Amino acid sequence: MKNKRFFWIIIYCLILITLNACSSSKDSPPVIVTAISAGNSHNVALKNDGTALAWGYNGYGQLGNITADLYSDIPIPVDVTLLTGVTAISAGGYRTVAIKNDGSVWAWGYNLYGELGDGTTTNRNTPVQVGVTGNFLTGITAISVGGSHTVALKNDGTFWDWGKNDYGQLGDGTNTNKNIPTKVDGLTGIAKISAGGSHTVALKNDHTVLAWGLNSSGQLGDGSTTDSNIPVTVGGSSPLTDVMTISAGEFYTVAIKNDGTVWAWGSNGYGQLGDGTTIDKDTPVPVSSLTGIFTAIAAGYLHTVALKNDGTVWAWGRNDYGQLGNGTTTDSDIPVKVNSLTGITAISAGESHTVALKNDGTLWAWGRNNYGQLGDGTTSSSDIPVNVK
Repeated sequence: MKNKRFFWIIIYCLILITLNACSSSKDSPPVIVTAISAGNSHNVALKNDGTALAWGYNGYGQLGNITADLYSDIPIPVDVTLLTGVTAISAGGYRTVAIKNDGSVWAWGYNLYGELGDGTTTNRNTPVQVGVTGNFLTGITAISVGGSHTVALKNDGTFWDWGKNDYGQLGDGTNTNKNIPTKVDGLTGIAKISAGGSHTVALKNDHTVLAWGLNSSGQLGDGSTTDSNIPVTVGGSSPLTDVMTISAGEFYTVAIKNDGTVWAWGSNGYGQLGDGTTIDKDTPVPVSSLTGIFTAIAAGYLHTVALKNDGTVWAWGRNDYGQLGNGTTTDSDIPVKVNSLTGITAISAGESHTVALKNDGTLWAWGRNNYGQLGDGTTSSSDIPVNVK
């Protein structure tokens, strides 16, 4: 009899706990995703409560979850440990970087070339502050993570970067790696930044574009294929003007002008420039067949995605894993529409996958999924968008 009474007491307590949890969830404001960023094979998402989620490849701790096995990939989003008050995020290569509401910068993941900026070359599986004791980086308003380097804008208008610099992608006039943030002298009037595989592009306040670093495929857009460790003007003697936003891919660059048209330059072996050819271009060319106004652009490794003002997504370039999202695995040198995807507000392209944020706060992904980077709980690639769990 006593055992039976004890059993029902336990059941009653469980019911009370469940009811209380349900009541609390009803009273709490919904937590939704507000921003996304794709790395090579992992993703990070920013929530409206200032915390972050990550999923996919975790070989170097780039998911930032202290309870996760360093070599255990995670196919569904998990919390980034010990990180609150986040206002911006960026994933690239095998690491992740975040800005907090106090203007400080935090990084985790791969660090062979000092790309975490903490004064070491030690990988980290939880966030560490960028800088060193007595000289931490502060006042940062924007960041972008490239293949093995990171760039940042400060609220005083100065430009800072760190990491690998073998092709001059840090733009400081040298080819020396930096494991702490370094100010690039003379670089002012910058509105937006984007770090590519081994090059960097910057949008100026006058709506022209500067670029520096590796230029083997014409990704600097200055009419040459000569690397530069100092900024050069995109367009060369005929500068690209009226630019609204930019994105640097692995060996190419894309931009949207104020009139909503899309332009591209650099490597084009898989049609990632979208101009109907597979020929590299060392100056900007317009993307073919796009009509309407485009508001956002994302360059991946060898594919590109663009967001139209009607909430639809268009893609072009390499498609061996379905990263174009059009139900095929056929490359395309002109834009194709991503299947059944509307109401999109943000996009990001990884190495061979793509992620998108919808206006209802849901996340969608497509393409390669060998490390669980689609976040649907599987490791099966998909050539159409699937819902991130």
